[in-house]
Amino acid sequence: MSPLEHKKNLPIGVFDSGLGGLTVVHAIRKALPSESVVYLGDNARVPYGTRSAQTVVRYAESCAAFLQTMGLKMLVVACNTVSSVAMPALREQMSGPVLGVIEAGAAAVTAGRPSRIGVIGTAGTIRSNAYIREINRLAPECLVHQESAPLFVPLAEEGWLEGEVPLLAAKRYLEPLAEKKIEVLLLGCTHYPLLTPSIERALIELGCDAAVVDSASAMAASVRNVLRGHDLENDKGKKGILDLYVTDMPGSFHAAASRFLNEEIKGVTCVDI
Repeated sequence: MSPLEHKKNLPIGVFDSGLGGLTVVHAIRKALPSESVVYLGDNARVPYGTRSAQTVVRYAESCAAFLQTMGLKMLVVACNTVSSVAMPALREQMSGPVLGVIEAGAAAVTAGRPSRIGVIGTAGTIRSNAYIREINRLAPECLVHQESAPLFVPLAEEGWLEGEVPLLAAKRYLEPLAEKKIEVLLLGCTHYPLLTPSIERALIELGCDAAVVDSASAMAASVRNVLRGHDLENDKGKKGILDLYVTDMPGSFHAAASRFLNEEIKGVTCVDI
């Protein structure tokens, strides 16, 4: 096997502070089924959003170092908090491409050059203004309106994805954005794609016809583009392997992971990093 062929067969590393990044894994496996993926959920130290930037960078570097031992061809940061503060440090640490979910989401939501963009995310992500900065860098003419949607994370993790409760929550969070007449809504948290049906219904009931863009699908598209640009795409047609690691509670993680991934999983390994 040539060095290039060997590199093509290496896995993509993905990490998040917990479960949410599995929506990114699901999107990658759907878009690039031949790619193997190694996922690390740092649920022993979740949530990252309440930590200082220095602490988040330290946590991110330890997650990347663990995944690096697997021999990666690319690192995907599926955590919005890490993407907002730690990308320079991670790019210095890693030898291959490093992609952040905020960059991918901002690129996707500005692609059609809308004039008014809505962003929903956790309180920490919204407070950081990371999406506003990246969107304005790509499309300075766009007006960006943000709202936090904190209940969406527990709803997603409990599997409470449709029905009266998630719909009412969605309408409460989205009403201020609908009043701004947004043209596109970016789901700025990797948990939120699971709630897309309730989010889309809420927009309709609020009289808003905004298109919904999720950061997980946007990340998968970015991963594909970067792999092709570096001639690293594994296109042999064989189904890629998925390995899941966590830093705490592998049992409860396993129970929720199948729902996030929409596939049966063999097991989850607990590691100390």
